[in-house]
Amino acid sequence: MYAVVRTGGKQLRVSPGDTIQIEKIQVEPGDTVELTDILMITTDQGTTVGTPTIGGAAVVCKALCNGKGKKIVVYKYKRRKGYARKQGHRQPFTMLSVTDIRQN
Repeated sequence: MYAVVRTGGKQLRVSPGDTIQIEKIQVEPGDTVELTDILMITTDQGTTVGTPTIGGAAVVCKALCNGKGKKIVVYKYKRRKGYARKQGHRQPFTMLSVTDIRQN
């Protein structure tokens, strides 16, 4: 059984027991999170595709931690102008553990 979930502008394929990393949401570690923007669910009985989402379906997750990703360097440069800027960025994320996929 798996589902396709849309969160943070991205689509993820999740199954119960998976650990996923999504864009940061405001939750404390240990809290329960329901992702309700479900695009598709596949079970033993068949596949349900939403138009665009499936009403009443949810993916239940447990928040593991909040953190920041690897640092990337943003470097801007214009040749022969004496212009150079170096800046770093670390994208915040929330780590979730998928516990259940519910379908009405």
